Amino acid sequence: MAEVAVTAPLPGGAIARLQERHSVRVRPPGPALIGRDMVEFVGQADALVCLLADRVAAEVFALCPRLKVVASYAVGVNNVDLEAARTSGVWVTNTPDVLTDATADLAWALILAVARRIGEGDGLVRSGGFTGWKPDLLLGTGLQGKTLGIVGMGRIGAAVARRAIGFGMKIAYHGRAPKPADEAFGAEFVAELDSLLARADVLSLHCPLTPQTRRLIDERRLRLLPHGAILVNTSRGEVLDEEALVRVLESGALAGAGLDVYEREPEVNPGLLGRMDVVLLPHLGSATREARAAMAELVVDNVLAVLAGKPPLTPAVKPLVPRS
Repeated sequence: MAEVAVTAPLPGGAIARLQERHSVRVRPPGPALIGRDMVEFVGQADALVCLLADRVAAEVFALCPRLKVVASYAVGVNNVDLEAARTSGVWVTNTPDVLTDATADLAWALILAVARRIGEGDGLVRSGGFTGWKPDLLLGTGLQGKTLGIVGMGRIGAAVARRAIGFGMKIAYHGRAPKPADEAFGAEFVAELDSLLARADVLSLHCPLTPQTRRLIDERRLRLLPHGAILVNTSRGEVLDEEALVRVLESGALAGAGLDVYEREPEVNPGLLGRMDVVLLPHLGSATREARAAMAELVVDNVLAVLAGKPPLTPAVKPLVPRS
């Protein structure tokens, strides 16, 4: 029987499946685990289930010799030292696919909330400021015929594009390479990011965080967007330069922004907090009961596979020589 360390309770009954086969330690809800705290928590465990906020540094792989798999309860694995995992013989897994629709839906919720000024309207009614219908009250932006620009045409980006068809939008995207036509839903591939930005009435970010994409959307690129454009980020906070976004919003160049992720999460740039043209969410991209339960099931499937001596279902990193 192997030992599994889980950094926080997970929804659904997936952990019970682990407990049927292995010894499981589940940490009560608390702050993210980093540094020596993570090393001490893993200890002699054979498997680690962690959240995106936890940090799994190289020292974890060096000081926890029994560890065979790190199963991230997320799509992103930028919280794990992937090269250290690979060279140490440890699998790293994630949870793609099962949260695609939930995240795409939330991206669209943000697009609509900013375009139609939903947050401002809600605040007006709750504050008692609504005194009746007016011809020019909180006029928003229509989407039909406008161009949706997508940065990162992976599973989630493609799902966002598919939903745009129903809104009668033109769709263009930038990514590493063109997608087959049946996977792009009629979207036009734009090889140069700057060219895409210059056309995007709505810009939706769906790229992974890499050294190349960190602060990919900086002030220069934000100012390439058409006047009155909308920016939405449901990918990774560090992809966007938030200070630059504040400056561009203050200049009146954009209609607004919708953010579900933040550059220094969970901290939010103070310049964003007071702006009614910005909709702010607490990282809810995959936050449906169905998606979160499916993520937990996939995490457990990956752990069980590795502990049984098999490859995981959704590897993010394959070790050079798996630990036995």
